[in-house]
Amino acid sequence: MAKVTHEFDLFGKHYTLETGELAKQATGECLVSCGESTVNVTVVVSKERKNYDFFPLTVDFVEKMYAVGRIPGGYLKREARPSEKATLTARLIDRPIRPSFPEGFRNEVQIVAMPLVADQVNPVDTISVMGASAAMTVGGVPFEGPLACVRVGRDVETGEFIVNPSYEERDASDLDLELAGSATFISMLEAGAKEVSEDDMLAAMAFGQEAIAAFCEEQRVFFAKVEQANGSIVAREYVLDEPVPEVHERVFAHFDEMRAALTDADKLARMGKVEALKEAIRAEFSEDEQLQWDRAIPVELKSLEKHAMRRMVVECGERVDGRSATEVRPLMVKPDYLPRVHGSGLFQRGQTQVLSIATLGMLNEWQRLDTIEPVDGKRYIHHYNFPPFCTGETGRMGAPKRREIGHGSLAERALLPVIPSEDEFPYAIRVVSEVMESNGSSSMASTCGSTLALMDAGVPLARPVSGVAMGLIQEEGKTVVLTDIQGLEDFLGDMDFKVCGTVKGITAMQMDNKATGLTPEILRQALMQAHEGRMHILEAMLEQIPAPRESTKESAPQIISIQIPTDKIRDVIGSGGKVIRGIQDDTGATIDIQEDGTVFIAGTGGAAGEASERIKAIVKVPEAGEEYTGRVVGIQPFGAFVELLPGKDGLLHISRVAQGRVDKVEDVLSIGDEVKVRVIEVDEKGKISLDRLDKPEAPAVPSGHGERPDHGSHGDGRVGGRRRHPGDKGSVGTRHPRRHHEG
Repeated sequence: MAKVTHEFDLFGKHYTLETGELAKQATGECLVSCGESTVNVTVVVSKERKNYDFFPLTVDFVEKMYAVGRIPGGYLKREARPSEKATLTARLIDRPIRPSFPEGFRNEVQIVAMPLVADQVNPVDTISVMGASAAMTVGGVPFEGPLACVRVGRDVETGEFIVNPSYEERDASDLDLELAGSATFISMLEAGAKEVSEDDMLAAMAFGQEAIAAFCEEQRVFFAKVEQANGSIVAREYVLDEPVPEVHERVFAHFDEMRAALTDADKLARMGKVEALKEAIRAEFSEDEQLQWDRAIPVELKSLEKHAMRRMVVECGERVDGRSATEVRPLMVKPDYLPRVHGSGLFQRGQTQVLSIATLGMLNEWQRLDTIEPVDGKRYIHHYNFPPFCTGETGRMGAPKRREIGHGSLAERALLPVIPSEDEFPYAIRVVSEVMESNGSSSMASTCGSTLALMDAGVPLARPVSGVAMGLIQEEGKTVVLTDIQGLEDFLGDMDFKVCGTVKGITAMQMDNKATGLTPEILRQALMQAHEGRMHILEAMLEQIPAPRESTKESAPQIISIQIPTDKIRDVIGSGGKVIRGIQDDTGATIDIQEDGTVFIAGTGGAAGEASERIKAIVKVPEAGEEYTGRVVGIQPFGAFVELLPGKDGLLHISRVAQGRVDKVEDVLSIGDEVKVRVIEVDEKGKISLDRLDKPEAPAVPSGHGERPDHGSHGDGRVGGRRRHPGDKGSVGTRHPRRHHEG
């Protein structure tokens, strides 16, 4: 294939599509760029058809650190497992492409998106969808394309929408909406928002649909150039699993039985009845028929279950658990569920149950990220776990799967806009949502459970967040929007639309849509119905915990933030870290010192306060007039050195150690003695002069000493108990030379 390049400008940015030079043995390939950010996307379709009853599609997004001019960290210096961002990007590509393939397609498909350059200005995720669409088209892969993905931001000052904003523009935006689909319908949606209204979100979605259409049109121009240079693009021939009329008739003869089996509110009981019916239907086919139609029979059985459920909804308004279309399942809300942990909350909706646990830590426990994006890390972290027991199954326990990472990211995104700033709440925050039981919408239960856990932990959220999952059934020309969908309605329905937010607005959304007839009116109905649902859920949550607790729990670390002069950081750390280690060992607190002099101190049981006072003492500069109880740390003929604060000594002159004359400091003070002193002066060099409070009487001078014992200086101009006059003989500091007699 000859090399073909198409360059174009859309919405203020420059794009390029190119094929014919790289990865020529792949089924299809496209090099796509925005600015200098460049991604190579390949697609390979297996030659043989797989014996599966599902479409075997795999999408990989492979981050390479050379794309940003960095060498990977670690011992091996090689990229290892995908980052969380890479996994989320792979899901972003997968979700709009998967429903675009024809029904019955069973050849294995692998899409690999490899970013070659990440210019740190333009993200590489959304353009990867366009690259995959172009690669599949030039490779003759049959799908409903072209497809594209755009990100929509908003200028908060002008209110204008921005298509594919730069990282800087995203940071300044109150909306981060990703949309993917064709020129006529949206099949995938992801959003994070700072409490944006439903009307504004609908406007952004309509604008995004127009932008997607523009990118699809540019792809058509590119394909025309490919055809001009290489001849027409012919779709490859792949054998599809076609319905077998005889199998369809025999299976669908049990439609009423399937409808009856589906009518059970208990998930496991319903599944048992459905599987028993499927086995009975399968048994009606002979062994030879089962071998002959080994693909068709499972597909028709699944189709029977799907259509029975959907017709129940559109014809009778009846859901499998007996609810109406707008009804939320029964709720159970229990904050403060676990002892000793920093915060916890149990949230249950129907047969979906999630236990969320919040943990507070020092800011230096934030998560550091090593990706090709210009993001160092995050201090609020949400993790979602979906163990096999939550669905009554056995399975592997280990690293989180893509679905778990995606659901955790959604719940994290939903809470992030209401998390307090570091200045207001100087903690790193981690929430783990453990799915204990699942029958659909566990990510929304995680959002609600996380809100409970954070409020229980005393995190001052701006506003509590709740979430609900919406569904859609389009059957026989009728459309029904469902509130709070369960697993079966998600699996066999046309849409899974999750909406999270506060009373003020939307904070996060996620949608996967299989219906091509998703009109703006349907979207509006879904959003408004979702608003009612999440407000109902939020009300139940606030009945149990009306507001965040006023303080953190005793089990949580108390974190104190203080500011010290940057030139004092060395004093607090000490030589080789000796001082700071000593404070931490003595108090049990943890100390983190920032370059700007901000010190975060964490500890339990008063440890943070004790460590804070010790640090303040190290950096404090004594001032004239302040009084201290100090310890004598050195004695010289001219006076004693008294430690006022750690590392801060002052001189108590010999003339001020006692009432009266003192010949030797040792006659009054010893190393280790504690004395009460007042600061007289701190000179320009930082030298501190002290006066002793409550001076004792000077010791008596032995006979024959030659001087009266009460002629010592009191430091206030008195000699021998009376005020000294300038003409007095023997004034302090005056020495009379002895006479020397010769011979």
